[in-house]
Amino acid sequence: MKREREEQRLKIIDLKTNHISNPLGFHFNNYLTFSYKVIEATGKNQVAAQIQVALSPAFEDILYDTGRDENLSSLGHLCNLKLTPRSRYYWRVKVWADNGDVSTSDVAWFETAKMNEEWTGTWITPDLSPEIHPELVKNIKITKKVEQARVYICGLGLYEMYINDTKVGNEYLAPFNNDYDNWIQYQTYDITDSFSNGENKINVLLGNGWYKGRFGFEGGHENIYGDRFALLAELHLSYEDGTTEIISTDTSWDAHKSKILVSEIYDGEIYDDTFSDQEKYAVNKIDLGNDRLTARLSLPVIIKEKLNPVEIIDTPAGEKVIDMGQNMVGWIEFTNRLPKGGKVTLQYGEILQDGNFYRENLREAKAEFTYISDGEEKTVRPHFTFYGFRYVKVSGWQGELDINDFIGCVIYSDLAQTGFIETSNSLVNKLFENVMWSQKGNFLDIPTDCPQRDERMGWTGDAQVFSGTAAYNMNVYSFFTKYGYDVWLEQKVRNGAVPMTVPEIPSPFKPETSSSAWGDAATIIPWNMYLFYGDDSILKQQFQSMKAWVDYIKQLDEESGGHRLWRNGFHFGDWLALDGENPKLPMGGTDKYFIASAYYYYSADIVSKAASVLGKVEVEREYKKLAEDIRNAIQNEYISPNGRITIDTQTAYVLALFMDLVSEDHKQRVADDLANCFMKDNKHLKTGFVGTPYICQVLSKYGHNDLAYTLLLNEDYPSWLYAIKLGATTVWERWNSVMPDGKMNPEGMNSLNHYAYGSIAEWMYRYMVGINPDETKPGFKHAIIAPKPHWRMKWVKGNMNTASGNYYVSWQIQENGLLDIKVEIPFNSTATLILPDATKQLVSIVGDEVEMIQQENEVIIELNSGTWQFTYLPTTSYVKEFTRHTKLKELLDIPPIKEIVLKEVPEIRSIPPYLLDQYEPKTLEEILDKGDSKLATNRLEKVEELFQFVTN
Repeated sequence: MKREREEQRLKIIDLKTNHISNPLGFHFNNYLTFSYKVIEATGKNQVAAQIQVALSPAFEDILYDTGRDENLSSLGHLCNLKLTPRSRYYWRVKVWADNGDVSTSDVAWFETAKMNEEWTGTWITPDLSPEIHPELVKNIKITKKVEQARVYICGLGLYEMYINDTKVGNEYLAPFNNDYDNWIQYQTYDITDSFSNGENKINVLLGNGWYKGRFGFEGGHENIYGDRFALLAELHLSYEDGTTEIISTDTSWDAHKSKILVSEIYDGEIYDDTFSDQEKYAVNKIDLGNDRLTARLSLPVIIKEKLNPVEIIDTPAGEKVIDMGQNMVGWIEFTNRLPKGGKVTLQYGEILQDGNFYRENLREAKAEFTYISDGEEKTVRPHFTFYGFRYVKVSGWQGELDINDFIGCVIYSDLAQTGFIETSNSLVNKLFENVMWSQKGNFLDIPTDCPQRDERMGWTGDAQVFSGTAAYNMNVYSFFTKYGYDVWLEQKVRNGAVPMTVPEIPSPFKPETSSSAWGDAATIIPWNMYLFYGDDSILKQQFQSMKAWVDYIKQLDEESGGHRLWRNGFHFGDWLALDGENPKLPMGGTDKYFIASAYYYYSADIVSKAASVLGKVEVEREYKKLAEDIRNAIQNEYISPNGRITIDTQTAYVLALFMDLVSEDHKQRVADDLANCFMKDNKHLKTGFVGTPYICQVLSKYGHNDLAYTLLLNEDYPSWLYAIKLGATTVWERWNSVMPDGKMNPEGMNSLNHYAYGSIAEWMYRYMVGINPDETKPGFKHAIIAPKPHWRMKWVKGNMNTASGNYYVSWQIQENGLLDIKVEIPFNSTATLILPDATKQLVSIVGDEVEMIQQENEVIIELNSGTWQFTYLPTTSYVKEFTRHTKLKELLDIPPIKEIVLKEVPEIRSIPPYLLDQYEPKTLEEILDKGDSKLATNRLEKVEELFQFVTN
């Protein structure tokens, strides 16, 4: 019998409540879950665990105890505990491993907000004109030692609170971006260390924000949710002598005119440090009610990184422009050295044109910060705005700009990066970095489309196509929990329809308008979160939303005849695809009703699966039957009996395969037809927002991995690396937002930070690296590891710190053709490893012995926790050689090889297009064999030498 020994042989980390580390003042009313991970274990599996909750970190008074539970899940243990307002709870977990090791975690905590407790504070508003930015002030005297203090606060539109001139909390832009007509979040801060004995000053700055500032379509609308500044706050002070005190907002507070003269999300801020308003103004009660108040769901928006500028540019136009070297979101803070009255203006932009500052692509967003100096040296920043930018034009600065006086503050929701990929190709590495930067820039409380122009909205289509990539890159469960809550509140007043943007704001669309692929965010995002994190709480929260969306489509279907197809209403189609008949229309060439019907099926199927997870048997059957009916209708309408897709576009083939619309015996035919479609399109993309996320996944899954890599590695327009070659540091909205000459696309609508096409990173994780979740064991308790190497990459490595722990996969092609694959599986997890192009007798192993099963051209291996290296000679060589005997067509397919050929054999450029077909089957040697054999031989030798340099 193994003896129990509690030693630190295993370490328990990442203790999270509702997927947040030590959450303070969050909304816990719907559910309370605990999750954790185990690292540094010598055992393989958890055999039992125990969670305890107490009111003190010493655990003298335990409120909840699971006991030793052999079924306790580390992914999300649901705790049924009656919580009380304004209380801190401590919890810990004890884990038993299968080798007898036992360990207890450090103590984690969570703290409730006011919950259903009545507010003593009242909403107050300054007795000032609504356009004047106020500062609300309360002076208090503290005569006793403060033992604990909290503030529960909400300011509208945005607020920053200060106690004795020190900012409370490290977050910005609170109370964040949601539909204030539906709900208003309040925040909780620990202010225990903010007070001193004697007089203390509390002041709160208020800005317009999304609540009452200019925001939205067609130049924006003002006062969308309200037209008055407002503040609600309660400060709860507990003293060492056991007494308590509550300081609340009421009419005893004073108002002053703020130094902030203007603040707008789009336009920026004007801050006058010379302005000093000594006059006190009254505050009045304002009837906003408390029924919409909810403890926060939003993660803090904080400064996650700081970047130093790389250069100060003197432009041809005589401008001073700071280059941050990276398209980022946030602001510049600077050290003020201006004399009193000195005025400096910072203007933000994404790109230079002809070497000069440019920002016409921001449309009507001014994106400025103006500061008027009081002559004191200090750090200066804006308060109630943010910018998407790489370049900052500085006007009005007196004296030489010192690059060391400026720093870029990168802000986004407090999300941890979980995924990392690196390859032998520097351009692909840059692409991965750019995808990550676009996620950072657009995950600012909600998943926005872009962060720079007069938009910055929560477009649902962008969010759903990227949600899988997002979950690989970062821990986004809580982020999308909040967004899902936003979505459902919008649906409730729209008969289940999901608006184009969430929060929904005044728009040119009819209120009830929704679109396929966009509205399907209601089903796809929660399902992805369940798949990646293994906690069904988000399905419980969102199930009515998911079902309501499918019911909405079903109602439209039945209104148009009940054919189980969605063929009415407005749809964005395959947005910004390149195959439309009219290039000026952005909907693409794929039948929009085919796209709509495909998503109808996909969402109905997801609802059925979610119902199964939640034990809703009858609902599962109902929506499974609905999904089957839709699939049959699609096959009857759009697919011939022999499996021919009647819509000959890349996106139609991709959706048919990815969404399982084709019968099993026709899938390979459709995949081959897709490949042929690509050949007709010269092996280049023509897909838009709908087709692009899945295109490489489908190609790799159905035997056309070479084409998937070709699409990834194309360097000319349209391709991912086209933007990289032009210096992009984030993902663009259009395939050619910037033209080859560096000029902005004259078609307009050119965001240089738009993450939808960044969904290629999901293919990179799933197929290039090979880390896949398993729907039957979500949260990566079991993973499918199936890398698909390619000769155009020498090596790839990636890891994902999943909800179950860190998975690591790398592969390398040795010069002798051997393939090395390294795999690391976390504690208490398993994986199915699929070795490609392998013969089990030729596979050598470093690590524990495993059973290998030969399955056609693959070797299947079941792995548990541990580390392995597999080495073998693939049945298909991953080493590629280019010589004088290689056919021209093959040489011109590979960008670096093509570059060599066209440079060293320039006469190929002069071959007329109508004759090129005759030359493509020829080799270089055949093309150059024109009499001067010595000259031809010399040229061929040089070309072959250059080929070797590229392939090695």
